[in-house]
Amino acid sequence: MKILLAMSGGVDSSVAAALLKRDGHDVVGCFMRLGSPGEELETPIDGESCTIGTGARIGQHGCCSINDAADARLVAAKLEIPFYVVNFRNDFGRIISYFEEEYHAGRTPNPCVRCNDWLKFGKLRQYAEQLGCEAVATGHYARIAASDDGPRIARGLDQAKDQSYVLFGVGRAAVAKMMLPIGGMEKPAVRELARELALPVFDKPDSQEICFVPDDYAAFLAKRAPERFTEGSIVDESGRELGRHDGHQHFTIGQRRGIRVAATIPLYVLRKDPARNAVVVGPRDALGVGGVEASDVTWYADATDLECTVQVRAHGVPIPAHVRLVDDVLSIAFAQTEPGVAPGQAVVCYDQDQRILGGGWIRVTLPG
Repeated sequence: MKILLAMSGGVDSSVAAALLKRDGHDVVGCFMRLGSPGEELETPIDGESCTIGTGARIGQHGCCSINDAADARLVAAKLEIPFYVVNFRNDFGRIISYFEEEYHAGRTPNPCVRCNDWLKFGKLRQYAEQLGCEAVATGHYARIAASDDGPRIARGLDQAKDQSYVLFGVGRAAVAKMMLPIGGMEKPAVRELARELALPVFDKPDSQEICFVPDDYAAFLAKRAPERFTEGSIVDESGRELGRHDGHQHFTIGQRRGIRVAATIPLYVLRKDPARNAVVVGPRDALGVGGVEASDVTWYADATDLECTVQVRAHGVPIPAHVRLVDDVLSIAFAQTEPGVAPGQAVVCYDQDQRILGGGWIRVTLPG
């Protein structure tokens, strides 16, 4: 089978490439050039290129970040597989815009999920089809599992590294043509195999969560749009002003440090009101959320009213819950209150076999 493998230059996708080739597949390595921190998205790629589709160029001599592109190229050469660079930097601007607008609207975005939906298993899958590839593979710690409803994404064997949450939104069409070669491995075994195969990235550190924010996300937002940061009130649940802030974007739900309000008890950020530019704080027990409503739903299962577990963070603990899907809205009641759940986050539902039932984007939290 001819497979397009998204190569990031890290150990996970490198081992995925080695496993696919070992299994006899015709592997084509592909590095997505998204733009490094501080790099202009419109900067052209140097070197040979060919046009595939609209708005992207593929070239064997292009580069993205110096280190990652070079590492991916070295691994491809070691494995003797073709290696290409796709210029997705303009497309990646959509991810950055989403990230910015969600924060300015007072929500907590997850750009990694959107990147998988829109780019890795969206545009990249379209290019894979034009190249004659039958599937797209990545180095995510997740698995493809059979079910009565068709193939579904399931948790990876390594529970500590499980990345199924960030893949929930790719959709049925993408799952049917998806391969996740390292999903049945644990991280130490992946590194050990990379060492045995003499892959040059066997000891490379893991990448950070948000690739385009090198340090402080609020500083990133302020640099791009300083006029959207304005002074406002920090208030308690009754609306009484306790202090002032330099922009609600500096705060996240559940935050304790950096509130800078004198109080006799620890205070946490309970919610944000961007319309009033206010940040509401209170005691820890006020953080409890009893459930959520989510929209923009991706659903794989036939059942739409069931008991299951849900996850509201990329590495969160599974929460027992009752889930109902009606008119593309997920209504989820937690079995126990969960602290720090924020609008804008994804909520992903799992069955008892750790397979994804579906998920959506939290639009409102419900009291405990």
